[in-house]
Amino acid sequence: MESRFTTLLCVSLLLILPLMGVFMRLAEGKIHISDDLDDVIDDEEDDDWKEWGKKKTPSDDEFDPPKLDFDTMSLSQIQEEMMRKQFGPAFGFVKLRLGSRRTPDMVSEIAMQWTKVLKTGALDVKFMGVDVNTVMFTMQRGQDTIELKEYILNQPEAYEIKIGDQAFRRPGDPPLDDLIEKLRREENKDDEDDDAGKSKDEL
Repeated sequence: MESRFTTLLCVSLLLILPLMGVFMRLAEGKIHISDDLDDVIDDEEDDDWKEWGKKKTPSDDEFDPPKLDFDTMSLSQIQEEMMRKQFGPAFGFVKLRLGSRRTPDMVSEIAMQWTKVLKTGALDVKFMGVDVNTVMFTMQRGQDTIELKEYILNQPEAYEIKIGDQAFRRPGDPPLDDLIEKLRREENKDDEDDDAGKSKDEL
């Protein structure tokens, strides 16, 4: 039974192969593509296809200064408007909350986590640990700094973000220098209390 099927299959192939050759010769004779393609119109590629994969350059409209009355705006509103109009790369630093003991590995872990989360949100930001209290960031699109600022200030580990000369904190938080000075005074006071306790014990 199997040998009959195999024989039948071989005979069928032997009959089909010559017929395929005939069809191919007929097709070659009927279809002829000329080398002269001057009159051919290729309209399959639209403008979107041609622009696909290219880096977008900001248009002239995006560079127009905002038509705002700066006299009626506060300094923070003016700074925010300037951040929206910033193009090109930006970099800065994030100061982590003081008082928590961290290792360099913990800071690297925080930096890597922030980088991954923002990448899923389509923000091209890279964070790198500088020391146990500081993380540096670089970003390709400066106009995304407002979104970056909002994200960082919602993180419990972050105390302050500095972009260029501007430092941003949560409302009500004192400047970082004031906080450092306050912590130093508290440490000095604790040391003095310890020294006073020791001297009483010695008496």
